[in-house]
Amino acid sequence: MKVYKPEWRCILSVTEGAESSTRWLARIAWQLRRLADRLDGGGRTIKLDCRVTPELRREDVDDCLGKGFMVAQGLLTELAQQAACEDVMRDAKAELFEEATASEPKR
Repeated sequence: MKVYKPEWRCILSVTEGAESSTRWLARIAWQLRRLADRLDGGGRTIKLDCRVTPELRREDVDDCLGKGFMVAQGLLTELAQQAACEDVMRDAKAELFEEATASEPKR
């Protein structure tokens, strides 16, 4: 009886800039990306490198990446909401956020 074993691999890497050891062509590409970010105003360029085995259709990979960015947006929105609430609390109840003075016993 033959035993079948499915095998797969998925490598997703995100890059935000060229390292000093990167080839000169890649460094030029990153300089152009930074220039484009400045021209666009406020953008953030990242490079996604996705290698999947067995090979998947480009549309399927794009769908997965899009859904991943939707999840990331939800997490960032939640984090922003928490930071906004903390800002309000720091303003309304600053005494709760003050550092303990040296004369007070530590808890």
